Amino acid sequence: MHNSRRGEVDPFIVMDVMEAARAAEASGRSIIHMEVGQPGTPAPEGARRALAAALEEDALGYTVALGLPALRSRIAQLYGDWYNVDLDPARVVVTPGSSGAFLLAFTALFDAGDRVALGKPGYPSYRQILRALDLEAVEIETAPENRLQPVPAELRGAEFNGLLVASPANPTGTMLNREQMGALVGLCAEKGAAFISDEIYHGIEYEAKAVTALELSDDVIVINSFSKYFSMTGWRAGWMVVPPALVRQVERLAQNLFICAPHASQVAALAAMDCEEELEGNLSVYAANRQLMLEGLPKAGFDRIAPPDGAFYIYADVAHLTSDSRAFAAELLEGAGVAVTPGLDFDPDRGATTLRFSYARSTADIAEGLSRLQSYMAGRDRE
Repeated sequence: MHNSRRGEVDPFIVMDVMEAARAAEASGRSIIHMEVGQPGTPAPEGARRALAAALEEDALGYTVALGLPALRSRIAQLYGDWYNVDLDPARVVVTPGSSGAFLLAFTALFDAGDRVALGKPGYPSYRQILRALDLEAVEIETAPENRLQPVPAELRGAEFNGLLVASPANPTGTMLNREQMGALVGLCAEKGAAFISDEIYHGIEYEAKAVTALELSDDVIVINSFSKYFSMTGWRAGWMVVPPALVRQVERLAQNLFICAPHASQVAALAAMDCEEELEGNLSVYAANRQLMLEGLPKAGFDRIAPPDGAFYIYADVAHLTSDSRAFAAELLEGAGVAVTPGLDFDPDRGATTLRFSYARSTADIAEGLSRLQSYMAGRDRE
């Protein structure tokens, strides 16, 4: 049987790290997880209660392709509450996680062979989904002085049909401010290119509030998810906001590709949006963990970092420690009992000398992980 060229995507290395960590735990070892980009907390209690009640009362069959009307309206309300944006619920599409939203956006906007620009380092599945759809990822090498975010000067000479940005970004946690995002939106308008904003880490911010592209233009696509701030990674519920003229196109694609997002997850997601006290409690844990990391990682020798504005990651340059981040991550797992992610997932060129540390777990876990890293690296330095 013939395998398609489009299916020849790269593996997601962090999943291999997770499997190695699982195997170590199965052998009886204690492992601190700093590789996993997901909250250590469950879905909010109110979400779980709402689903339990729905399971007793409802068959939870198909919903309409665009999602439960009540959930779409509640998502639109969030944009008013968080950003003072008056959003028509008709523009909201509920999706099977943000991954489903990327598939819908790329398929609705681009034809085979079109070029989509994105910054690197960046979330690896962007380029793999593009490849699987016969689209070309135009990777722009971002600079430390720009906090590893793309800027117009790096893009003006490039040919592209669309630009994808993430703020807060994975793996760096850095954000675009209003002026910076506006400049990129304006550049896309000049070029006649689509602008896609990945905002799945919105809500997880520290010194400043993240800017949504919807504050700047209606002619953009915004993608978000219940996975991060709402602590619902495995539920596979996300959403996208599209321009009015694109709603029917996306709806037709959603009908055929997915039928609908999981009904049970939509019920839970709707209730989760009103669990503000619990969600803000999770955020306070991330903030405490972030501070621990910013203080503790340099003590272990990981001192070349850009303090993250949001999300729950720190991206470190480890060129002074290794030229093989994958081998170094394996060494830290074996020697320190701490799982971290090699930067190769995020930047195939410069990622051999970078690591991503996640601080989404409990504060006790983060403190223990930092202690282990400090002890191991101190011993390594003496060798």
